Amino acid sequence: MTARPHRFRRPVLLIVGCGDVGVRVASLVGGRWRVLALTSSPGRVEVLRAAGIVPLLGDLDAPGTLARLAGLADAVLHLAPPPGTGDADPRTARLLQALARAPRLRRLVYASTSGVYGDCGGARVDETRGVAPATDRARRRVDAEARLRRFGRRAGVTVTLLRVPGIYALDRPGGDPRERLARGAPVLAAGDDVFTNHIHADDLARACVAALHRGPAQRAINASDDSELRMGDYFDLAADLFSLARPPRISRADAATQLAPMQLSFMGESRRLANHRLKRELRLVLRHPTVAEGLRASPD
Repeated sequence: MTARPHRFRRPVLLIVGCGDVGVRVASLVGGRWRVLALTSSPGRVEVLRAAGIVPLLGDLDAPGTLARLAGLADAVLHLAPPPGTGDADPRTARLLQALARAPRLRRLVYASTSGVYGDCGGARVDETRGVAPATDRARRRVDAEARLRRFGRRAGVTVTLLRVPGIYALDRPGGDPRERLARGAPVLAAGDDVFTNHIHADDLARACVAALHRGPAQRAINASDDSELRMGDYFDLAADLFSLARPPRISRADAATQLAPMQLSFMGESRRLANHRLKRELRLVLRHPTVAEGLRASPD
């Protein structure tokens, strides 16, 4: 049989960290790309296959399992989180080491976090603002971003960084605000509350696809919707939409004694993300421009 001419082959996308958003991306590009996904869990293999994704067993914490990644993909979507401790991201370092000899690789998109900006006192924040991470969790992301930019410049790969806020969707694990409302978890009183930012999981998947096609080289882009809500107002809105009780409001001083450190850390940073680059450079038209529209449109 004659080999299929290269120009007719589907490009190959490797998704690293293929959870909920990765599967959504695969559903968007499956007809145009051949999609591979790196997974460290044998139990996830059949889930990925059912989504039309070719699973590859490998572990970012075990560099010996990553050697075969070098020649596989034309593009990489890096959705894997850093480790849970430390102020650096050795997982991204190991991935880039594996990709260092990847002659086919042309694009790499990384889902970072808007937490790299730290507390901005409620100011509107665009991508020209310098990073000022206030937690080790955010410092690990800053480390990953810097590694990826250096890799892109050195290897001639277009690296696009998506700075992602809170991801929501009623059909996303951990993304349904009703779960927190059902627990009766408190939020800050209005005088202590912080601005928070959101993106619907479907719009984030579409942003990833847009970045794979049009992402500018070594560029950061805020992947956020148009909402400007304080955290408590977000949960009040969700409660009202679904006829649930609004969460109790407590002072910041009381929150320090009642909430876990991780939850409290999210209440210590306030910013309003500007998304002009998302719309102008990626040419993304949000399907869920605000949280209210996204929650109403989500499947129940």
